[in-house]
Amino acid sequence: MSDSLRDQLLKSGLVQKLKSEARPAPKPAPGSHKPFTKHPPGPPSRPQQGARPQQHAAKPQQSARPAGVDEADLARAYALRARQEREERERQQREAERAAREKKERKQKLATLLDGKALNSPDADLPRHFPHGNKIRRVYCTADQLARLNHGELAVVQLSGRYLLVDQAVAVQAKAIQEDALVLLCDPNAPPEDDVPADLVW
Repeated sequence: MSDSLRDQLLKSGLVQKLKSEARPAPKPAPGSHKPFTKHPPGPPSRPQQGARPQQHAAKPQQSARPAGVDEADLARAYALRARQEREERERQQREAERAAREKKERKQKLATLLDGKALNSPDADLPRHFPHGNKIRRVYCTADQLARLNHGELAVVQLSGRYLLVDQAVAVQAKAIQEDALVLLCDPNAPPEDDVPADLVW
């Protein structure tokens, strides 16, 4: 029965059609491209000498800040520092000018105070030594002036490099104007610092 069925199918043309559909695909002609086959992963191939490696990494996104912002910030920082340095120099200059002006005013007041009040005598021949400015200085006195100086009734003040004998009250006023103007004012009640008497002439 199968033969008769086959015959019937051949007559109808169905068997021929099935055979053509079941026919295997023709082999590729020589020289044609081989079908792509997936090879197992192996060691990475080394690039040829002199060949540039392919750059697959994506370029980093550029900053959203507009161009020139860093330069503007740097310029502002330099300008701020320059202004601060200029203000500091101006402040120091003003301080120096103020100190010089106050020193000049104190010197003028001191000269006005001591004008006509110096008791230095041209006949004085007794030196009174005292320390001042890390050195031993001296002022010449008469015998009476030396005694009064050692008892604190007189004092020594400095004006323009000169040592002047003045009364105690004048010396206190001079110190109030310029503290370092008072050079010597003895305290008769103070204990002696050494065995050398204050009224010793040497």
